[in-house]
Formats: sequence, C-alpha cells, structure tokens
Amino acid sequence: MLTEDGKHLYVSYDEYHNLIEKLAIKVHQSGWQFDTILCLARGGMRPGDVLSRIFDKPLAIMSTSSYRAAAGTQQGRLDIARYITTPRGEIAGRVLLVDDLADTGYTMQAVVDLLRGNYPPITELRTAVIWTKGVSTFVADYSVEALPTNPWIHQPFEGYDAMRPEQLIAKWSV
Repeated sequence: MLTEDGKHLYVSYDEYHNLIEKLAIKVHQSGWQFDTILCLARGGMRPGDVLSRIFDKPLAIMSTSSYRAAAGTQQGRLDIARYITTPRGEIAGRVLLVDDLADTGYTMQAVVDLLRGNYPPITELRTAVIWTKGVSTFVADYSVEALPTNPWIHQPFEGYDAMRPEQLIAKWSV
C-alpha cells in the first residue's frame, strides 16, 4: 500500500510473493532461456530463491552491501563480495541477475560491470528486479513496478532487522 504522500510503500507478505510471481511471468514470457540465477544478498535472496524454484535453475549468491547507516536507511559505501557461491563450480553461460529493487541503480550497475569485466564464462547477462524507483539510473531487463515517487519500501520481513534473540525468547515465553 502506497501512502497518500507517495513517500512510503508498505508491502505485505502476500503482495511481496505476488510481485515475485509477476516477475517470473515477465521473464518466462520474454522467451529468454537462462542457465543460472544469481541473486544479490540480501535483498535478492527471497526473489532469487522463488525464481530458482519456479524455473528449476541453480541459485548462485553474491553478497553486496551498501545500506548501513540509520538502521539501514542510508546508502553508504558499496561492498561487493569477492566470490560467488554457486552449486556448479564456476558461474557460466546465461545468467539472470536478481535483486529486490533498483533504488539509485548504483549497486546493479556496479555488479553488472564487475560480472561483464571479470567473468568471461558468463555469455549473456540479464537483470530482474521487483521495483524500479524513478531516481534509478539503472533499467533492469525485467521489472514489475515502477515507482516514480521514490518511496521508501517497507518489506514484510524488515521487522527482523531490529529483532534480537532475547526479544524472540520474550515473545514466545508464556
């Protein structure tokens, strides 16, 4: 649900999974065949997992991080993992790169540039995101929702960002 002022988008679990399914449909209807899904951790892990199951393709993972300050709401220096975790040796062939959103576009562009420059076994690379913000300088090959007002997206699992084990114990202690 987008707030009236367009500054916040609140997404339920059902809405989130529906959007991933719509992303899968877009990829499928394009007719493009790919060998591996590479998700960007953490935001791309859930969509990557679901797409991996729907398309029955191996899931590779690359960790990136840029949101650290102010409880993860301010973008900082981009860190990209040195290695890709993949169940089939080295990542190769046609790869679908998945993340949850293209916010500024900086992360996706940096990862695409890195993959194209440093991973010659990748023969074709396409990108997929659930959301693309209006300020994004990156346009994914597949995207479900364009967000021209650039809202802060409140994803359904973000409550865990502030949850600690002690709080879970208190919650489940009766």
